[in-house]
Amino acid sequence: MTTPEIAPLHDDLTFHGPLSEERAARLIRGLQPLDEKHVLDVGCGWAELLLRTLEAAPTATGTGVDRDATAIAQAQANADARGLTARVSLHAVDVQQWRPEQPADVVIVNGASQVWGGDPLQHTANALAAARKLLNPQGKLLLGEGFWERPPTEEQLAAMPIPRDQYGTVADLVDLAHEHGYRLLAVEQASLDEWDVFENGHALAWERWLRDNPDSEHADAVRAKADTQRTYRLRGWRGTLGLAYLTLQAP
Repeated sequence: MTTPEIAPLHDDLTFHGPLSEERAARLIRGLQPLDEKHVLDVGCGWAELLLRTLEAAPTATGTGVDRDATAIAQAQANADARGLTARVSLHAVDVQQWRPEQPADVVIVNGASQVWGGDPLQHTANALAAARKLLNPQGKLLLGEGFWERPPTEEQLAAMPIPRDQYGTVADLVDLAHEHGYRLLAVEQASLDEWDVFENGHALAWERWLRDNPDSEHADAVRAKADTQRTYRLRGWRGTLGLAYLTLQAP
């Protein structure tokens, strides 16, 4: 059986995460000054945040890494269209198999701490440790990471694939960053509206495909996938799982 072709997420989303245009601009300002600096985005997707960071700093260079070859191809097309080809290199590769050509002055890990693998309970710690090795002294880390806005109920935990102990509070997250040698420069969190825009866009391609292919042999499988994701969202993490954006100073 062939795999159905579902439209890629970049068709329906600006950023691969709960991030508004206003917040993205503010986070980028918090990374400045970026003149002559090198920015590395790990798990960059189609690299929209990285490309905007480079647009804000005409002498900065960047590298984006993601396993999704389709997303990286879109990132390259966007970079070419926006005149950024000479200042960014994009790699469709598992970060665990990749070695950087140069250390970074800024590392972005936005909703991507899982890319280093291992036990989900250690994903955040793994990302903080890995980013330290990728950063120049006194570089900055922009970390977008989950936290519990309120303790999840047993019913919510049963409805989503996230262990309770994977996340703590925002304060716990900041403490963990400090334990890894960072200092907090700024913290903010995604709003419910930002989450809803992201989740709606995440689901839209599946629903559009189901509308256009009601008699396909794949319809039941696609419908089940869409329904599972909706359950995760509405009976699991909506209003409970947050995403914090930490701007961190490395030693």
